[in-house]
Order: sequence, then C-alpha cells, then structure tokens
Amino acid sequence: MELRQLEAFAAVITSGSVTAAGRLLGRSQPAITRLIQELETEVGYPLFTRNGPRVTPTEQGILLYQDVEHVLTGLHQIQKRAGEIGRGETRPLRIAATSALAAGLVPVALARTDFAGAAQTIQLRSMPPEQVVHDVLTGAADIGVASLPLEHRGVVVHWIGQSACVAALRDDDPLARHDRLPLSACEGRRIVTMQNPYRLRRRLDHAFAQADVTPAGLIETNSSMNALTAVRAGLGISVLEPVTAYGMPLAGVAIRTIDADIPYFFGVISRDAIALPPVAATLIGALADAARAVLPDFALRASAEHAQVLQSLYGDLPANKESLP
Repeated sequence: MELRQLEAFAAVITSGSVTAAGRLLGRSQPAITRLIQELETEVGYPLFTRNGPRVTPTEQGILLYQDVEHVLTGLHQIQKRAGEIGRGETRPLRIAATSALAAGLVPVALARTDFAGAAQTIQLRSMPPEQVVHDVLTGAADIGVASLPLEHRGVVVHWIGQSACVAALRDDDPLARHDRLPLSACEGRRIVTMQNPYRLRRRLDHAFAQADVTPAGLIETNSSMNALTAVRAGLGISVLEPVTAYGMPLAGVAIRTIDADIPYFFGVISRDAIALPPVAATLIGALADAARAVLPDFALRASAEHAQVLQSLYGDLPANKESLP
C-alpha cells in the first residue's frame, strides 16, 4: 500500500464522492479513481459500491477506514511534530479524558494554570474510559482523566476523586421544590439513564430498585450532556454523574442532591516508569483543585485506596443483574 492510495481512500470516505476527494487532494478525478482501484486490488475486496457518479463505502471499506484514519492521523502528527522540533518548540501536552471530564473538569483546570496564556500546545481528546487507559499505555496521551474502575496494570494512579451523583430535573418540574430529592418520588416518571451496564448504570439501576421505582419509560444514552438536554426538553428525570451537572450547567435544568448514596469515582493516570514533563505534573495538581471548585462535596482519595473503591462500587451489589425494567 502507498500513502497516496490511503489518502485517496480516506478523502473519498470523508467527502462522499470521488470528485470532491480530488478537490481536497488537488488531484484529478481519474487519478483518484485509479488510486482507489489500485488499493482495492491490493486488499483483494471492493471498498466502495458505485452507482453512477455516487460511491458508497462497503462494510469492509468502513472497517478498513477505522484503521486508515488512525494511521493517517498518526502520520500527520509526526509531520507536525517534526516541524515543531525543527523550530525548537516544546512537545504538545496530550490529554485523554472521558467526555464528561474533558468538558466539565479539564478546561477549568487549564484555566487555573498559566497554560491558557502560554505558548504550550495542548491536545485534548475525549473518549470512553477504556480508550483513555489504552492511550496512556501506548503513549498516545501523557495523562488520562477517567471514571473508575481503571485498569491499573502499567499505569500510575495519581489520585482518586469522589463525589455523589445528583438528579437533574426541569426547573419547572414540581419535584424541583425538593432540596434533596427522594428517589421514590420518581415513581411513574420517565428516567433518562446511562447505557453502559458495567459502569455507573449498574449502581443507578440498583438505587432505583432499592427505592421501589418503576419508571414510565427509559431513555438510554452514552453521554451525560445528552441526558441534561433531554431533561431540559421535558423528556424525563435523570440521575447522573456530578461533573457534567455542576461543570456544564444548563439553563432551565435544576440539579438536586438525592437521598441515595451513589458515589462517582474518577482518577488521573499516567504511564508507569515514564517521566512526565513538568507541565503535565502541574496539570495533575490543577485537576484536583478544579474538582474542588466544581464539585461541592469533592473528596480526594489516595491512589492506594483503589481496592476499597472497587469494593464500594461493586462489592455491595447483588451478583445478579438488577436493572430498570
């Protein structure tokens, strides 16, 4: 495979047509078509189905694109970094974080440091917690900020944060009159909840079951911000992690504490046996300070307490799956 073939392939996927891909790359349409045909011969299967001037990626083409995009992004980063080295510029600070922490916590931490006004380049990417760990382990990120549980093999946990989950309601909802919302009051209401059954969702389901709540319906999402916007639209009540609730407040949405103990744990990690640049070490402390500023009940836990944290997350829950009907 040649780089120009992969670039042509990615450009057609991204733009949706051979003509537009040619414009993106400064090549003629026949040249792009020839590069795609060469790549298809190389891999041994069609990457697109053709209907006149239109092309649609095949299932195999979509699967291949996931890896091609990763490789091209890496090559472009290498090109960019080579130029930075030549100009004597410092290496970018690379941060991987879950979407909630990337949006609700990391910017606050950056604003509390000198990074905003410095020449330091910062790269912040949001991703699932499992991918955060992967990026730290592979060196794609200097530090990771993710919800627990975290895989500790090969990583250093700098600190663990704890804060209670909260309820989100429309501010004109009758239940918003409660300073502390009883979960039992959610009986018969639609619940906006998280999708992943192996993380926070499991504890949410257990808490609602303990409160004997049978919802009128469910909206499942993989994003706390989606949950907040659904609440604002009047689609239901949500119990969610507090970083998004307090860190990215929405007009028209009331945030309330609840009468159930559902702790949310998150941590900051880096790769074991790798010396961190000073700017990363500074950010680790700034993230803890930011959490104290954003979360009214924030508690800092030592990294050595990870076993106890896991016990509190899962050890007190029944072995069989309890979920909202």
